Amino acid sequence: MPNDRRLGVVIPDPPYPAPVPAALVTGAGRGLGLAIARALAGRGYEVAVSDVDGDAAASAAEAIGAGAWSLRLDVTDADGCHAAARAVAERAGSLDLWVNNAGVLLPGVAFDQDPAETRLMLEVNAVGTFNGTVAALELMRPAGSGHVINVVSLAGLVAAPGEVAYSASKHAALAFSIGTLADLRRTGVKDIDISAVCPTGIWSPMLADKLDDPDAAASFSSALATTDEVAAKMMAVVERPRPVVSIPRWRGAFVRLLDAFPGLTLRLLPLVMADARRRQQRFKRKLERQAG
Repeated sequence: MPNDRRLGVVIPDPPYPAPVPAALVTGAGRGLGLAIARALAGRGYEVAVSDVDGDAAASAAEAIGAGAWSLRLDVTDADGCHAAARAVAERAGSLDLWVNNAGVLLPGVAFDQDPAETRLMLEVNAVGTFNGTVAALELMRPAGSGHVINVVSLAGLVAAPGEVAYSASKHAALAFSIGTLADLRRTGVKDIDISAVCPTGIWSPMLADKLDDPDAAASFSSALATTDEVAAKMMAVVERPRPVVSIPRWRGAFVRLLDAFPGLTLRLLPLVMADARRRQQRFKRKLERQAG
């Protein structure tokens, strides 16, 4: 087909370039979200790097480079999530993948925690996931395809002592993910997927200020993964959606076993938490040696 440069239109000669898939990642200004956005850009996605901190999102997109752009997004704002979804579709022509990664962790004893902290975790971790999922589906359902990935946590599979409100918010996110996928299937939608990814503890800015907090010890109960390690594992979920994925898989099986036998878990709790606290302190000393 000839090009018509008089109209300012250049039509590519066949074979025509394949459309570039588009993704949005929430909480992508740093940590795991940034690693996910970087990995997606590396796989050819045009990535909207979103964060409640607009400057952090802009810096992250600039660091990723080609294929990344930024926008400020507060996931607790349902209208803002819908607007962000439309912005991606208008810019890229489609919305193929939405990753709900934004999260807040504020450890504390359940009956002593400030209600404002509990509410914040529920609004960001749970309601934020609801908002992002629904906003993405608003565009994916008419298109007949798409994938939503919700970053949950192993704390969404088992109650985490010292992180109870966080764990409850992640349980809600997990239930919403599985239930919404079930609603899609029962209404005849077969080509849109929702995956809940439940990673182990990750060394990221979320934990950087919690090395001395005994209430956060549960997050250190196993070897911490890096953000790049988890992001790389998530790319397999991007390619092959599954309803629930634990990273690593054996940790998911282990915490599900604890959840299945709460009486036994409570009896073992002093030993489990003492070991987690030792791991937390050991990790802190390791960082101090590396810094020194």
